[in-house]
Amino acid sequence: MVYNVIGTMSGSSLDGLDIVFAELTEVRGQWTYVIKASESLPYEQEWVEKLAHATELPARDYLLLHSEYGHYSGHRIKAFIEKNNLDHKVHFIASHGHTTFHVPAGKMTAQLGEGAAIAAVTGLPVISDLRAMDIALGGQGAPIVPIGEKYLFPGFQYWLNLGGIANISALLPEGFTAFDICPANRVLNGLVAALGRAYDDGGQLAAGGVTDEALLTRLNALPYYAEPWPKSLANDFGTGTILPMFQELKISVQGKLSTYVAHIAAQVAKSVSELKHKMTDPSAPAKMLITGGGAFNTFLVNCLREQLEPLDIEVIVPDEQTVSCKEALVMALIGALRWRQEENVLSSVTGASRDSIGGALWIN
Repeated sequence: MVYNVIGTMSGSSLDGLDIVFAELTEVRGQWTYVIKASESLPYEQEWVEKLAHATELPARDYLLLHSEYGHYSGHRIKAFIEKNNLDHKVHFIASHGHTTFHVPAGKMTAQLGEGAAIAAVTGLPVISDLRAMDIALGGQGAPIVPIGEKYLFPGFQYWLNLGGIANISALLPEGFTAFDICPANRVLNGLVAALGRAYDDGGQLAAGGVTDEALLTRLNALPYYAEPWPKSLANDFGTGTILPMFQELKISVQGKLSTYVAHIAAQVAKSVSELKHKMTDPSAPAKMLITGGGAFNTFLVNCLREQLEPLDIEVIVPDEQTVSCKEALVMALIGALRWRQEENVLSSVTGASRDSIGGALWIN
């Protein structure tokens, strides 16, 4: 079967809405893909502010924003369809939305972007609320991307996504596991904002900074890093817990960036080391695919290579389109599996009571 699907993703780093149109083909349980069109649409400053402060709104205003962002996303998707001459070519849309509240302990997660609104604007079937069923079954609701790594990106032992949050997937003897490692771009972008920049291009500023060893030690000692997986992070861990640790110190922005890059690299290496000991042959060389916006941060990737080389892990950064669009592409696959009423969230990853078929279907 062939499915022509639009997948969308809004990451916690608030850099914009990623849209991909992919041809997904399934033959006897094997999936392949071709990306026919893709675009990363930066948010206007107005929307950066709205999304960043969504969790502070009263209930009524939050629900109004949920609807407004759904209509906003629908219009951006509709413009994407028109720009790429995709009229009558799209079977359905799989929308992740923008995560705001994420409280697995309370069996609750919330993504802005009402699916009904997107369906109303585009006139196409929409699959949304992709994490809700897993959460209801006692899972972390995250990460959900490993199902895509399983079907679309074979040949690796580790998959690292460097988005607003750094998360990792690994293929262990008992099956896939995955978890959030630490905040990534959400903190780096927050630090560089003090210089009036949206991000540290290529990590050039971080590369010129001096690591604050005392702060690095404090960061690495945060209790979350000692918790066993499955585990996941809410966005406010980066903004509410980590960024304040920097604000109280009088060191340069470059020094802060350098310190946090060192922290990300250290936590990734720690996680990989723990995962590697679960492998059938812990001494065997392995490959890691790195995607997400942080894959464009050359300094960060080089720091990761240095940390992972002693573990005999080969770091591979794919082509720019795959780096940028992987998560939106996986959302398209999750939507296709939901359309087929097949399991699309792995309980071995999230800790839920069973695998599940996640996603609400809106048909206009």
